Amino acid sequence: MTIYTDCAMDHVLNIADSSIFTPHVYPASWSEEGALRQIVSLWLVTNLGAVLLFLGCGALNFYYVFDHKLMMHPLFLKNQVKQEIELSIISIFWMSFPTVAIFFWEVQGNSKLFDNISESSLGWPGVFLSIAGLLFFTDMCIYWIHRFLHHKSIYKHLHKQHHIFKIPTPFASHAFHPLDGFLQSLPYHIYPFIFPLHKAVYLSLFVFVNIWTISIHDGDYRIPGPLICLINGAAHHVDHHLFFNYNYGQYFTLWDRIGGSYRHPSALMGKGPHDHIPKLMAEAAHTQ
Repeated sequence: MTIYTDCAMDHVLNIADSSIFTPHVYPASWSEEGALRQIVSLWLVTNLGAVLLFLGCGALNFYYVFDHKLMMHPLFLKNQVKQEIELSIISIFWMSFPTVAIFFWEVQGNSKLFDNISESSLGWPGVFLSIAGLLFFTDMCIYWIHRFLHHKSIYKHLHKQHHIFKIPTPFASHAFHPLDGFLQSLPYHIYPFIFPLHKAVYLSLFVFVNIWTISIHDGDYRIPGPLICLINGAAHHVDHHLFFNYNYGQYFTLWDRIGGSYRHPSALMGKGPHDHIPKLMAEAAHTQ
């Protein structure tokens, strides 16, 4: 069995090769060391993993967290959930090609990913520092990329597809134009080529950001009081969908405050999407 080096995806490939690809999929003559095989394997694992994560976490969130009364909102589109899922699956498919190119570059040992804590000059404190660094770096980069995608000369070609969903469900989390989605994922790929990062941290946070992206589209606007002004949650992000030029951040509100685009969540002031539903129900009952 081939042992890949210097890449978080080496663990994934080793497991996939030993348990699935080598014994059940590929012919014995196709060496695990072959570049084409590694690329094909990365593409299969990336697509399958991304789709399962999206559909699995999205469905759990949709059925157990998302408030289905929001589907009564006048801005909720006909067959919206179907549209969100279809666009997401298409986007994941096309995004996988440049993503796999980066993963393959990592497999070739070109990143600063490491496997053992002893390889970090700061030990465990360095690992925890790298987690904070990755979150800060990606939040900063995504803010500016996201804001760039809202420029009038670019928006209609890329990001507009995501904004047709004014009242998003968890399935809107990955419903992007593929280039839009890839551009917003770039900071996660770039970071380990600039800064040392433990492989387990890289893989864990890559999964985490996908779950987080689902959560900020889930219509659950509850945020612990002290964190309202710090965390960019679903209440903040739905205002981004509704009012367009606010709350671009991924995790935190820091860059929105610095960039002058912060908006206090309307849902927390009694003016959010949920607050329109009783009015609509009352009007409907009055007309009967």
